[in-house]
Amino acid sequence: MPSAIFTSSHTLLTAALIALSISACQPTDHTNDSSTDNSKKHWSCQSHNVPFTYSACRIDAQTLSDPRYSLQLFWQQANSSANNTQPLLTFDTLLARLPSEQTLNFAMNAGMYNENYAPIGYTVIEGKELRALNIKEGGGNFHLLPNGVMWWDKSGKVQITESNALDKQLKSGTAQPWYATQSGPMLVINNKIHPQFNPDSTSIKLRNGAGVCSDGSLQFVNSEEPVSFYQFATLFKDDLNCPNALFLDGGIASALYAPTIDKHDKKEMGVMIGLIETKN
Repeated sequence: MPSAIFTSSHTLLTAALIALSISACQPTDHTNDSSTDNSKKHWSCQSHNVPFTYSACRIDAQTLSDPRYSLQLFWQQANSSANNTQPLLTFDTLLARLPSEQTLNFAMNAGMYNENYAPIGYTVIEGKELRALNIKEGGGNFHLLPNGVMWWDKSGKVQITESNALDKQLKSGTAQPWYATQSGPMLVINNKIHPQFNPDSTSIKLRNGAGVCSDGSLQFVNSEEPVSFYQFATLFKDDLNCPNALFLDGGIASALYAPTIDKHDKKEMGVMIGLIETKN
């Protein structure tokens, strides 16, 4: 009988140690990560609490070379009852008009727009220039120079280029955008924070932007609390390691659709940018 008791106790102790070992191996990061599904290993969306609360969707470097995935811009919808087009305005409208074989993994607003929800900067969708490059001086965040353009060619190689530099590339034919969206200001330019940003600024707002990072990945970030331009740029430069990053918009225009982290803004906006996955 004592031998049986010892064996039973030993078995329980062994089971407890195994359970403790398994528990110790579990991840302790409490961010909400969509990449746990192997089908989504090429991209992920997470919620973060430091250095401030923000949501970020990341696309790995090789994702856009996979024919299943495409980064696209969306603006207008065909209006069958008239010979014109209307802006999509919302993520819900975009979702309703996607072909059945396509999934919108995540999306956000893609730049500044006027009272008619038309983009105020360079816009190219599927190789068609819808708005010319805007390199004029003026007021507002868009003209807090240098501003820039996020663009990519048919191969899916995404770049963020200062607007005057892109103007030269367009004229020489070395840049051939398939998609492009212009906004401003640049947040990070060749690993340096925009020279006009003040570390002590008290002007804080909700902000969203995008970065091309040193490992070739892309980061799309939406702040969940008001921050200054300097704070927002520092996040891209130091925390996300993005040598080039572009401010897209802020305040009431800052919008994110990321269902894996329960984000689905209902705001109206102009051009949207989103990652599409197409079923084989």
